[in-house]
Amino acid sequence: MVEVRVDPEICAASGMCKLLVPAVFDQSEEDGTVLLTDAAPPAELSAKVRTAALRCPAGAIAVHEMETDAHGT
Repeated sequence: MVEVRVDPEICAASGMCKLLVPAVFDQSEEDGTVLLTDAAPPAELSAKVRTAALRCPAGAIAVHEMETDAHGT
């Protein structure tokens, strides 16, 4: 599982993240900057979220691995 953080202050408002993972990212109607809609997305979206972070032209998305216990929670 991953934890996602965004920095709208450095966001370039390209919309790449929203295009790649609309379940996790949105854009502000005011200025187009990133809005995070799910900071702890389901495991099946982890790869897409990592891709969005890598493709972010401003580096405004950070993905952190969350530790899980022996039961996967």
